Amino acid sequence: MAWPLLGAFLCGHLLNFVCLSGLAVQVTVPTEPLSMPMGKTAELSCSYSTSVGDNFALEWSFVQPGKTISASVPILYFTNGHLYPTGSKADRASLLHNPPTGGLATLKLTDLRPSDTGTYLCNVNNPPDFYTNGLGLINLTVLVAPSHPLCSQSGQTSVGGSAALRCSSSEGAPKPVYNWVHLGSSPTPPPGSMVQDEVSGQLILTNLSLTSSGTYRCVASNQMGSASCELNLSVTDSSEGRVAGTLIGVLLGVLLLSVAAFCLIRFQKERKKEPKETYGGSDLRLDSNTQKR
Repeated sequence: MAWPLLGAFLCGHLLNFVCLSGLAVQVTVPTEPLSMPMGKTAELSCSYSTSVGDNFALEWSFVQPGKTISASVPILYFTNGHLYPTGSKADRASLLHNPPTGGLATLKLTDLRPSDTGTYLCNVNNPPDFYTNGLGLINLTVLVAPSHPLCSQSGQTSVGGSAALRCSSSEGAPKPVYNWVHLGSSPTPPPGSMVQDEVSGQLILTNLSLTSSGTYRCVASNQMGSASCELNLSVTDSSEGRVAGTLIGVLLGVLLLSVAAFCLIRFQKERKKEPKETYGGSDLRLDSNTQKR
């Protein structure tokens, strides 16, 4: 019989503590994340149950994606019967019901921007009421259409080589998906020679042929819209380059031989035109008679 009596004794003291300390503060927020297009107005619903008195205080704060609650930044306060917006969102943040003394503390945020994406904290404090769940968290995503993507390429763009085409948008929420298409009429590429990743925006082209040349378009899209970019891929045939090099070499050789033959023929003609030396017989006879005398 001792245990039931002890339990009743403890429960009685606990109830007395609750009654002396006040009611429990209970905050309720939606369990589903909220998504709203950029430029629109978001209403972040928050309700509470407590006995509103002189010590009632409400605070809305914001946490950037990837950071902890301890890094939260205040948006507005309500205390001593007055509302105090603060921070970078002060001119766009307000309460849907002001003063929030009827159990409703919904935050109204106008002209939504991509930087508004994150977690919002609704915190109700009302001493001497004790806490059971005085904090509510709401995740907000601001929907943004993809920005104009940037197209680029890398790799060896010759017959038989491989090339990587890349496409990326700096903005877009939710994250855009990417789709590459080869414009114009071209034969269907062999299986496995064209592989694209819709998440990263990369298109891998292998075993390139001359028909792989042309214009490629990348389309970035999400539920808010789409944007595209294009690039030209030029595939060259290295064997044609070797043939052209050989032909140029042959032509240069023929030219050099022609120049050499021309110079030789000219030289021979010049030699034939030169006059030969002659000796007069009378002069020789005159010299011999002179010697006899």
